[in-house]
Amino acid sequence: MGKRQIILSGTIWEKEIGYCRAIRVGNCIEVSGTTAMEGDQLIGKGDIYAQTVFIFQKIEKALLAGGASLKDVVRTRMYVTDISNWEQVGKAHALFFSAIQPAATMLEVNQLIQADLLIEIEVSAIVNE
Repeated sequence: MGKRQIILSGTIWEKEIGYCRAIRVGNCIEVSGTTAMEGDQLIGKGDIYAQTVFIFQKIEKALLAGGASLKDVVRTRMYVTDISNWEQVGKAHALFFSAIQPAATMLEVNQLIQADLLIEIEVSAIVNE
């Protein structure tokens, strides 16, 4: 199966809840659900495009820490609180993935962990070693 490399972001929740920002096992990297929170600060309040861009930037940092990049992403999963915003989310997704074209899923959910969060994203990546 391979060695587990745990990638932490440093939030208090990782230890308290028992999760990590991302994990690499062999050539596979799974990035946990990621929101537009930077510590206690919400980035892009009321703006799903800004939240999405920030989240993909945050995900990119986690991938880099695991020895990967966005070009290694094979699947994105986007959970939105209002599916009518799909075009803004899609526009931000294309900003990062138009040349990569991973498999993608977008689902509407009732709510996220905080009311002002409009989207949460997780990705899977496979590193060509």
